[in-house]
Amino acid sequence: MKFSELNLEASLASAIQKLGYEDCTPIQEQSMPHILEGKDVAGLAQTGTGKTAAFVLPIMERILRARPPQGDISDDEKALIEVRAFKDWKPQNFILILVPTRELAEQVQDNIMKFSIDSGLKGFAIYGGTGYDKQKEALKNSVEFIVATPGRLMDLYKEHLVDLKQVRAVVFDEADRMFDMGFKEDMKFILQRIPRERQLLVFSATLNFEVLNTIYQFGSEPVEINISRDQAKADNVKDQIFHVGSDEKPQHLLSLLKAQNPKQVIIFTNFKLNVEKITKFLTDNGLPAMAISSLLTQAQRNRVLEQFKAENNLNILVATDVAARGLDIKGVDLVINYELPMDCESYVHRIGRTGRAGTMGTAFSLVGDKDIDSLSRIEDFLKHKVEIGYLENSQLIQEFKPFPSYFDSHYPKSLDRSPRHGARASRERTGERRPRTNAGPDRGPRFDKKGPRNAGEERKPQDRLYSAGESRSEVDQKAVSKPQYAHKRTEVRSQGTPAKKQEAGRKPGSYQHARRAPVVARPKGVGQKIAGFFKKLFS
Repeated sequence: MKFSELNLEASLASAIQKLGYEDCTPIQEQSMPHILEGKDVAGLAQTGTGKTAAFVLPIMERILRARPPQGDISDDEKALIEVRAFKDWKPQNFILILVPTRELAEQVQDNIMKFSIDSGLKGFAIYGGTGYDKQKEALKNSVEFIVATPGRLMDLYKEHLVDLKQVRAVVFDEADRMFDMGFKEDMKFILQRIPRERQLLVFSATLNFEVLNTIYQFGSEPVEINISRDQAKADNVKDQIFHVGSDEKPQHLLSLLKAQNPKQVIIFTNFKLNVEKITKFLTDNGLPAMAISSLLTQAQRNRVLEQFKAENNLNILVATDVAARGLDIKGVDLVINYELPMDCESYVHRIGRTGRAGTMGTAFSLVGDKDIDSLSRIEDFLKHKVEIGYLENSQLIQEFKPFPSYFDSHYPKSLDRSPRHGARASRERTGERRPRTNAGPDRGPRFDKKGPRNAGEERKPQDRLYSAGESRSEVDQKAVSKPQYAHKRTEVRSQGTPAKKQEAGRKPGSYQHARRAPVVARPKGVGQKIAGFFKKLFS
């Protein structure tokens, strides 16, 4: 099906033509007619097949058809308005699109801006990690689309800045991912507060039973659309695995990059600390790389993605699964899994970053001893064995700088990375070592609650009265002025139980009298005798 066959509103059709879109993808062809009729839809298709356009375009069409017509219109136009337009659309109404990650929110917002270039429709992305001011200002003005992560949306709702009663349609993009990230209760919270007479759309690459069950609980009976039900990944992605030892992974990573010479490549790792190590390793060996993980702020992530998408020498992106979902980066022709992900769905999403929009892509995975269990789960999910690849000895690079064994921040200076706070962050930036707590011969005295001492020196009994920076005379004076404090608690306890206190002549229940009980003086110790001697000597 071609987009021209959908008879979309003129400004929307013009924007699609300017973007060069002609043919609908399978998920668009099967889902858009139902969405245009106002039906609920649950769409399942592999990543990279145009799911975002599949719900953004028909929703825009429904909003534009709800506007008052300009001039005379034909009977066909009237029929389209009757079927497609939102009934009684008001300026304060809006479409809510919920996404699991900030990056996906930005991507959906970019699509809204591209498709609305001629129609004047407006959208805004709200998510955590950025300031509230711009988001609050945008919400005060009328926008037709709000793209949000659940957490920040609920914060703004509780501050009465978002009126969920004005939602006319709600879209859950990557719904299964939101469930995996713990947003299930947030999704239910939101569904309970939006009108029941709303259109509900759910799109994902993997749609599990729990997601569908939640949708049915809130009165929705969506049209289920499943593209390639028996196919977990797209046909245009060729994936291979390389069985290597853990210590051989850096060499194979470097060799694969040299052999393939890709235009753009994303390297995935399971650990955010490994992101920095891999980035440094590649950069040290003449392959400039960039890192993206949860260690970066949202503004820094955006700058990394902008530089990665631009035409420059920074064509290698090292990432955790934060970049595996929803990012539509055109031109990625190679994906490498430094470790296999724990769950098979993440594998599909990772390799789906390449081979997008009908182009061919390649995905390699480095499989070590710790990845065998993950490989078994992935192959069960794919329902076939993954092809095994290998490198000839002549293809293996023999001389290279070693893989760093320590955590070292290695971001391009152009990112202008904002500093962390605290002494630890200062040491990371300057390369200083953590100061040792145990003092040595060349580090001066060590102070603790029991007094100063050097390493290896035994504490003398008389030193136990001292604290750091306190002189002997001050301690002696303290012992002379209040010597009874050292014995008072012991003497009160020696009075025994309440019955024995009564036998000593005190009134029963008289707390004040018990506190004034006479204290039996003990013989003075050696320290007290010395202190008394000095007092008499200098008085």
